Amino acid sequence: MHIWVDADACPAAVKEILFRAATRRQLPLTLVANQVLRTPASPLIRMVQVPGGFDEADKYIVAHVQAGDLVITADIPLAAEVVAKDARALSPRGELYGKDNIRGLLDMRNFMDTLRSTGVETGGPSAFGAADRQVFANRLDGLLQAGPGR
Repeated sequence: MHIWVDADACPAAVKEILFRAATRRQLPLTLVANQVLRTPASPLIRMVQVPGGFDEADKYIVAHVQAGDLVITADIPLAAEVVAKDARALSPRGELYGKDNIRGLLDMRNFMDTLRSTGVETGGPSAFGAADRQVFANRLDGLLQAGPGR
């Protein structure tokens, strides 16, 4: 299993959890972003800088993800593409995207996007906090214990 991170907007606390998990479990971890990010010195952890532009990190991840891999992203369209390739996707808040829920989540995301484009104030997510970090860490641990594709 390879862990991929849509890293441009990924909270620092989530990246730290992922660095520790990759090292502990001896799993390859790749952060993909359009800017250079600092990573620990480890043969397991690498950073790929993609060109600036719309969805460049997403395109890179989709091109390289394999069935059984895990992608960390808050981007629901990216999660849908990952799930279609039989990989798993997990949000930084610990929400697991899967074949059973991705269509509904994508429909809701598109609906909210339509509302925003018409000028409706929809608000945004709450600030990322300690409870979110704990939920993410617990869900990640469960996924890594279960192994690829479970």
